[in-house]
Amino acid sequence: MKILVTGATGFVGQQLLPLLKDAGHEISILTRDPESAVVRLPVLCRRYKWDPALLEPPKEALEGVDAVIHLAGENIATRWTDSKKMELERSRVLSTRQLVKAMEEMDSRPGIFISCSGIGYYGDRKSLELDESQAPGNSVLAEVCRKWETEALKAEALGVRTVVLRIATVLGTDGGAMRFMLPAFRMCVGGRAGNGRQWMSWIHVRDLARLMLHALDTETLRGPVNACSPEPVTNAEFTRTLAKAVGRPAFIPAPAFALKLVLGEMSEVLLASQKAVPKKAQSCGFQFDYPDMESALTQLADVRTHEMRMEQWVPKPIDTIFKFYSDAKNLEVLTPPFLNFSVTNQSTRDMEEGTRINYRLKLYGIPFRWQSIIMDWSPNNRFSDIQVVGPYWLWHHTHDFIEQDGGTLIRDRAIYRVPMWTPGDLFIYPIVRRDLEKIFSFRWKKTCDLFGE
Repeated sequence: MKILVTGATGFVGQQLLPLLKDAGHEISILTRDPESAVVRLPVLCRRYKWDPALLEPPKEALEGVDAVIHLAGENIATRWTDSKKMELERSRVLSTRQLVKAMEEMDSRPGIFISCSGIGYYGDRKSLELDESQAPGNSVLAEVCRKWETEALKAEALGVRTVVLRIATVLGTDGGAMRFMLPAFRMCVGGRAGNGRQWMSWIHVRDLARLMLHALDTETLRGPVNACSPEPVTNAEFTRTLAKAVGRPAFIPAPAFALKLVLGEMSEVLLASQKAVPKKAQSCGFQFDYPDMESALTQLADVRTHEMRMEQWVPKPIDTIFKFYSDAKNLEVLTPPFLNFSVTNQSTRDMEEGTRINYRLKLYGIPFRWQSIIMDWSPNNRFSDIQVVGPYWLWHHTHDFIEQDGGTLIRDRAIYRVPMWTPGDLFIYPIVRRDLEKIFSFRWKKTCDLFGE
């Protein structure tokens, strides 16, 4: 299929895109900033500029599209001021309205529209088991979700099969709820929210991405679908399971009054009780990789590294591109000036398996010496540079080169770990990630300048 995705650079989108590509789909995306998006996309996509709250998407982005997956929406994890509540609604409701309006004007419409909503649709329902037939609640978030779904389901009247995913709390590394919870529990400052008796619906981020692929392929699935695991838990049970997974005690609760004082109405996300079940997903054959909380949290707690992936296509033969990238001196060309980067020496004349390369650079005015060793050497195919000495606790950067469409696909995958254990993940990682995006963005632009796009 040819699939158009919004919100592709976000936490869920970065999990979804590789699965779509592995399934053989052609992907294009809508984004506010097509240039900066290249370093937040794990696979090569055609990019179109779109401000979802103000404008209809460009017509050329929808031409020939078989499916639209709409993930865009303002982050809810902040205090809800009046202006924030307006933005939460606008980013979801108006963007969905614009997409459906654009479909209405098409001669040949997509076959399927997958839009997002949230478990917040149900409001606070105590211990009532919630399948997709339940009525909406009466909270701020419930009203936003109701309006959001109303706009999405208008696509059904256009003959477009529409699936609205009511997404539960999404669990994954480097984003979502666990971005701050994992470090907090590892530092023994985690605990239950409120009295802990409220039910919590959740889903592993990989299962959420897989459910979207399942929705694409399952003709009988349509309308609202609870995107949650089949085993909801109370907040107290979640707290005990996460503490066990990280091997730390969890004895510092967040009282309800404190959460309401700090977060205002947003505290309802943490304190509302929602015992949702994925009745429609399971009835159409979807199988969860992580159906229970223990398996999901154990897997996430085992991940201590971060990852950055990027792809770039250039209209040059593979031997030309590999030769350029495998010359260590060209790293100086591809590295932004703010790093004051230079290659001092290398252990062999030409790069090969086992070559050690020494560099100098500056980060925030602090000089560093970096040594890497070249591994996985396969001419015109692949090599990896692995840090031996340097600022990271782990750096493993694999470069793949693939002949594609008369040119070369350059694929970067960097697996890294920042220093300072858990505090580093909490405070240093966001800075490192931002700097890496600047570095890889500069490399992408320079490669375009040298070899075309």
